Amino acid sequence: MTSVNADINQAVEPQQEKVNLLGLSAEKLVEFFAALGEKPFRATQLLKWIHQLGVDDFEQMTNLSKALRQKLKEKAEIRAPEVVSRHDSADGTRKWIIRVTGGSCIETVFIPEKDRGTLCVSSQVGCSLDCSFCATGKQGFNRDLTAAEIIGQVWIAAKSFDSLGVGAERVVSNVVMMGMGEPLLNFDNVVDAMSLMLHDCAYGLSKRRVTLSTSGVVPALDRLGDVSDVSLAISLHAPNDRLRDELVPINRKYPIAMLLDSARRYLDKMPDTHRKITVEYTLMDQVNDRDEHARELAKLLKDIPCKINLIPFNPFAQSDYRRVTNTALQRFRDILHREGYTVTVRTTRGDDIAAACGQLAGTVNDKTRRSERYQRQAEETPIRFVS
Repeated sequence: MTSVNADINQAVEPQQEKVNLLGLSAEKLVEFFAALGEKPFRATQLLKWIHQLGVDDFEQMTNLSKALRQKLKEKAEIRAPEVVSRHDSADGTRKWIIRVTGGSCIETVFIPEKDRGTLCVSSQVGCSLDCSFCATGKQGFNRDLTAAEIIGQVWIAAKSFDSLGVGAERVVSNVVMMGMGEPLLNFDNVVDAMSLMLHDCAYGLSKRRVTLSTSGVVPALDRLGDVSDVSLAISLHAPNDRLRDELVPINRKYPIAMLLDSARRYLDKMPDTHRKITVEYTLMDQVNDRDEHARELAKLLKDIPCKINLIPFNPFAQSDYRRVTNTALQRFRDILHREGYTVTVRTTRGDDIAAACGQLAGTVNDKTRRSERYQRQAEETPIRFVS
């Protein structure tokens, strides 16, 4: 007699998860096609279809054979994260609320200027570093973004402005890894995504127009110079360790001297000897905005090829800090100017839609104040001192 439960005993193969090609670097696309028995030039074709033409339907990729298109439909997909909402500021700034796998939301911001269009991209869902003046840190930490979720923000923005396609005008000319999260704590995915930003068959941005900002994860910064030569920004915000320990807690693990030594090593690896780093300094009223702080900062950076970007603090609900006064800001800038530094003041943009620097929060599910993985990483990573 045939058992009615025979089908239960039959081995059933689980459905294989499709590979999201959106986040694969050129090198990983070559490997993907090699596994399918295809030639390396297929990777170049896919890069152009996805990132230059904005196509996410394999059937529209007419220079691929029908057999290959069918194979791709079975094994792969091109899937960007979901746009929940879009907010347009009175000053032209645009912010997207983007839902990623797991249900959490991140934020991405586009800032238009006369000579450029800058996209501020997130690298993590929340942040584990808990800088005291940043709204993202107050949301806690959930997880790293995948490479597809990072480059997907560029893809979404470009499509939003009709910038993908034959003859389309490039609206996003600059990308800054300054959104939610610490980019160097999501090293591999960030590097893969930046490689797509730079690749001639993808977005083709100049290495000077892609900037990574870090709070100071020194071991990862030392690795970065071996695999990338994008522009570097250091999120400093204080001229001494005592104050920075309060504002940027990772400073207790990697103090200022270690961070600046690592920044020097990064510049030493660059083929362009004229490169400079950007030092970001958020000014808060009666916290780090005094004349003595400016003089101390000038002395601290005297041997670092750099320019300084002063950022007036943008208030948010969970913070008691106040915005720097215009008088204090001007005095701080003038002291640095007299010391010979190139100083810019970041114009507050998009604050009417909570899109200004330091205001990005998103919605983080299953948040923690610290990531256990990053706590272990901080404890286990060897510290390299350089004289």
